[in-house]
Amino acid sequence: MAVGVVAVLGSLALGRPLVLFEWGELEQVVVWQLRLPRLLLGVVAGACLGTAGLLLQESLRNPLAVPELLGVSSGAAAAVGTCVAFGVAVPFAPLTPALAGAAVGGGLTLLAVRGATGPAAVLLIGAAVGSACQAVLLAATAVADSREQGVLVRYLLGSLTGTTWRTLAPVAAGLVLVVPAVVLVLPRVRVLRLGDDEALSAGLRPGRARLAVLGVASLLVAAVVGPAGPVAWVGFFAPRLAAWLGRPSVPVTALAGAVVVVVADLVARTALYPVELPVGGLTALAAVAVGLLVRRRA
Repeated sequence: MAVGVVAVLGSLALGRPLVLFEWGELEQVVVWQLRLPRLLLGVVAGACLGTAGLLLQESLRNPLAVPELLGVSSGAAAAVGTCVAFGVAVPFAPLTPALAGAAVGGGLTLLAVRGATGPAAVLLIGAAVGSACQAVLLAATAVADSREQGVLVRYLLGSLTGTTWRTLAPVAAGLVLVVPAVVLVLPRVRVLRLGDDEALSAGLRPGRARLAVLGVASLLVAAVVGPAGPVAWVGFFAPRLAAWLGRPSVPVTALAGAVVVVVADLVARTALYPVELPVGGLTALAAVAVGLLVRRRA
């Protein structure tokens, strides 16, 4: 909690101008119009991605079942990137194309893994679907106008640059659907965590239940991938951090994911100022470090 408070204060105060000892008109504009919307998007993005990772891992009983390895994040990013590259006007963009892409990517993975044996096979198939979605996004970037290529490359890496209050409007609309959906699907996740035999004995069909969980995870990812890009591996990192704290629940995982993204964005914005680093690159490095630490302890 203390880390989160420090990260929030740092996100609002640090940078140019430095909002510590002065509070003039310029500082007010910078904080309220630039830094606060960016902070809120980082909080929501981390919370949604962390929760999506936890739901997928618990329902599939696989600690590596994260949006990046199931085609969900890459599918959402491919759909948004394709619409931008070809100038396709979609109602309620970027939420609508991101949701459709996440559903298609995750659905393709579920269809492809039927009959697969073992978690390794599931992850390999999911990685293949994710790679195919990435190829679609790279192809769209290659044929895009030169003015759009820089935007797409930064989007592909995950970035909160340019966030405004208008950016948060589709995110707020997505949250209206996300929060009740997570509450409704949680009982199914708790049963799926016990195994398919226990789920059947409890009157739950595992296949349909996992589809419902995938749909909610897709909605969680789509709500934030549209404006923030595919911020990598938060769905892996946040549940690990919550488990390390001894509280692997949805609220704690969401808070952990929010802190991870806010801290990563603060470092990305200030470390090499005025150059901004990609937030997704920093979260991916953090996930690698955590993975190596967990492997060494195992």
